[in-house]
Amino acid sequence: MRISSGFRAALVALTALAGVGFSSAANADSGTIRISVVKAGWIIGGSGGSGTLTFHGRRYPLSIGGISYGIVFGASKTEFRGRVRNIRRPSDVAGVYGAAGAGLAVGGGARAIVLTNPKGAILELSGSQVGLIANADLSGLAITLR
Repeated sequence: MRISSGFRAALVALTALAGVGFSSAANADSGTIRISVVKAGWIIGGSGGSGTLTFHGRRYPLSIGGISYGIVFGASKTEFRGRVRNIRRPSDVAGVYGAAGAGLAVGGGARAIVLTNPKGAILELSGSQVGLIANADLSGLAITLR
């Protein structure tokens, strides 16, 4: 009997922990996001821009800044739009997003990326890129609410 009651207690604890994980994901919500980013560099690159988060019918202005290191040459402007998932409040979008990427734009092209911050916010972005840039780099992108 002791084994079965210990097993039952472990099963109850495991179920409770799983329920906490499922309920936190179930309480998360999503919104839409538009971002305009200008990137330029030679070995070390910088980026900056602005955007808007739309969450529960309200719009929140965003500031974007970043740095990249690797092979970066040229300049481009990218207009992203997409979805942000796994947020409970607008401030969950704020944070630092890291990415490794490579690309080439001569004139114009398409771009898509998925980013995650430490708060668990997931950005699924796509858009068009204009400029002359070649890159294979590691990038950090910081988003703040204005």
